[in-house]
Amino acid sequence: MKRIAKILTGALLTFCFASQSVLSAEKAPAKAALCQACHGPAGAKPIMDVYPKLNGQNKAYLVTILKSYRSGERSGGQSAVMTAQAKMLTDEDIEALSSYYASQP
Repeated sequence: MKRIAKILTGALLTFCFASQSVLSAEKAPAKAALCQACHGPAGAKPIMDVYPKLNGQNKAYLVTILKSYRSGERSGGQSAVMTAQAKMLTDEDIEALSSYYASQP
């Protein structure tokens, strides 16, 4: 009986973790593909050390920084690249992306 309970527990945990991964992938905003090109899947694995991780960042910070890139207020570093990317985002896109990346582990 204990063996069956262990097997069922393992199967349930596997299902829960697999479902969580699918849900995370489904809720990614369409424009997250722009971010993932440099910051990696779910913002967790940047392609270069100079690019920050986005996963788990504070939502308000992400909103503020994206809007400052979009308006041209932020300069230096990777601002030329980020300004061009942020100019393609609406306020709704920024909110959705910020919420998504803030929720990623």
